[in-house]
Amino acid sequence: MAEIQHHNNEKNGVFEIYEDGVKAGEMTYTWAGTDKFIIDHTGVDEAFNGKGYAKQLVYAGVEYARKNGVKVIPLCPYAKATIAKNAELQDVLS
Repeated sequence: MAEIQHHNNEKNGVFEIYEDGVKAGEMTYTWAGTDKFIIDHTGVDEAFNGKGYAKQLVYAGVEYARKNGVKVIPLCPYAKATIAKNAELQDVLS
């Protein structure tokens, strides 16, 4: 079972995903003002490919945006494609 941890400060943040205590991947973002953040990178270690972890990270970012009433600018190609393919995620787009 994967576990997602979120670390955030006033400038940027990261969602990290762990499997059995081992970091499997991360999605990083940078704040653009106080009402939106830019997803700039999503990556999962090759050893964990095919488990859907990158998608889980994007969904975690979207949930965080919703809970905090902020918008998302997905500059990361993976995050941009994932949000484009899933209409239920598009309400957070800036």
